[in-house]
Amino acid sequence: MEPLALYLHWPFCASKCPYCDFNSHVREGGVDHARFRAALRQELAHEAALLGRRPLHSIFFGGGTPSLMEPETVAALIEDARAHFDAAPDMEVTLEANPTSVETEKLRAFAEAGVNRASLGVQSLDAEALRFLGRQHDAPHAVAALEKARAIFPRLSFDLIYARPGQEEAAWRAELRQALALAADHLSLYQLTIEPGTRFFTEHARGAFALPAEDDAARMYEATAEEAARYGLAAYEVSNYARPGAESRHNLAYWRYGDYLGIGPGAHQRVLEGGEMRATRRHRAPEEWASRVEQHGHGAVETTTLTPTERGREAMLMGLRLAEGVDPARVEARAGLAFAQIVDATMLSALLDEGYLEWAGGRLIATIEGRVRLDALLPVLLR
Repeated sequence: MEPLALYLHWPFCASKCPYCDFNSHVREGGVDHARFRAALRQELAHEAALLGRRPLHSIFFGGGTPSLMEPETVAALIEDARAHFDAAPDMEVTLEANPTSVETEKLRAFAEAGVNRASLGVQSLDAEALRFLGRQHDAPHAVAALEKARAIFPRLSFDLIYARPGQEEAAWRAELRQALALAADHLSLYQLTIEPGTRFFTEHARGAFALPAEDDAARMYEATAEEAARYGLAAYEVSNYARPGAESRHNLAYWRYGDYLGIGPGAHQRVLEGGEMRATRRHRAPEEWASRVEQHGHGAVETTTLTPTERGREAMLMGLRLAEGVDPARVEARAGLAFAQIVDATMLSALLDEGYLEWAGGRLIATIEGRVRLDALLPVLLR
């Protein structure tokens, strides 16, 4: 059976970052931890009963800010997942954390709860940039968190945001080197984008700040690969770099179009059963989601069966982000459709001739030039 990747969403944050459009919420009056712990456990049990016993290869606590969870909640959910599914002996268990002093103090408790991989939302090591991004930590806190996490967890990742207002390539290279020297296992890199509904969207629209030109952002992106390579990290996905063997197994399940279970407010999931791919979406509002779980055992608001064409498109959209590319046989198996019915043969030939795609070892791979242009290439490649 296809192994499962389990995602658990903790929707609460201490504050809302001005660039963030994730399903995250601030509760000034505090969070009822006992209620949300019980609801997460109940929804997980409900979905596990529907799926039956399946191999489980990874768990990912995302958010929101999962490091604001109580360690006993994390421990209970990991224990439940192991009880419901057949956990791999080396199962990857990741928890996202912010490098504030309060949250950093809880890292060892999370490790004792069963977390073996931490992902730190550093975002920057520049003081001015951290203030602009609305982060609650400063650069010394970020450095201290990286050093502490490095001593606690066998595997460590961190996030950085680039193409910030006024940022220059030389400063970006220096910032990268400092971070990679502290924690050179895995890096997730995000270009600052302006998303509707965020505070930055309003401020950018009225001209409060400007982003670097696309050519400048592209040079910073290229510089990232060069600096990461100095520390033994390679770009295995468009926005992710890792040492060999340190790739995120959980995220690879998404990119390889595997089965994943999403639990918690706003969580999504894709599970292939009996030849049908079922896509489920849960209610985004935390309290309404919890009420639905308490009443019905789950907070799902929509479950649809994806068509073979939709499955094929999703498999290609995800898989071509990877340096390893896609295996046509796997795409066909997951989509229930011939590869020739998913891609346009004429456009495929043209993109191969232009050097944006290539065949290697029976896999279709986007070249470096192709991966940075995927948003433009995929609409013309896919039927």
